[in-house]
Amino acid sequence: MRSRFTAFVRGDFDHIANTYAKDMRDRFKPSAAESMANSVRWISLAISDTNGGGEDDDTGMVEFSARFKEGGKLKLHHERSNFRREEGRWVYVDGITNPEGRPRRLEKVGRNEACPCGSGRKYKKCCGA
Repeated sequence: MRSRFTAFVRGDFDHIANTYAKDMRDRFKPSAAESMANSVRWISLAISDTNGGGEDDDTGMVEFSARFKEGGKLKLHHERSNFRREEGRWVYVDGITNPEGRPRRLEKVGRNEACPCGSGRKYKKCCGA
């Protein structure tokens, strides 16, 4: 993922094309990528989650956020990308833009119960104040 981000920053579209899975390379449009690259300034890449992708794995997932400026405005590209190993190399298969996160579970804490922060104080006198 980091090499693909660096390639977008540097405008190395040959590298980007070569990191697509063989059956997905026809989806990459160098002219569209170049047009986009000329209109943005990439700022940072943050990896938020991974699954698989180890030495013994054949597939992996990387969830990331890439910050960039376009037209003077700061923007964010959030994606969950799928990769697989082909001929010993990791290649990009596909991705989901703006994936939904895991649902959050909320628990109601009573005012007189112990505070969930672990302070030992009542909730109403601690985080619930």
